Amino acid sequence: MNTHMGIDQVLAQMRQIRQASGLDRTQELAKPQNEAQAGFGKLFSQALSGVNEMQATTSKLQSEYIASDGATDITRVMVAAQKSSVAFQATVQVRNKLLEAYKEIMSMPV
Repeated sequence: MNTHMGIDQVLAQMRQIRQASGLDRTQELAKPQNEAQAGFGKLFSQALSGVNEMQATTSKLQSEYIASDGATDITRVMVAAQKSSVAFQATVQVRNKLLEAYKEIMSMPV
């Protein structure tokens, strides 16, 4: 019985430390499901907006380079193009994985 009391005390101390350090996520886990989904949707939307902005920046830099007959630094144009390409391909891979997971879940017997 003393061991049980010692474990309870240790667990209580661990909870206090977690709360003090900001690592306690029990409140976040207690959020309703629709808020969690809204959070994922918002995060995904922000990621897509970021990729879109990178592509727009790349397009703008390419147009500036063409219009200025090379006065714009070509390395900036190429780096921006590579960044937007990598970001787009990463987004496509995430989409593919999400679709794959969705199909797998939908094919599970209930």
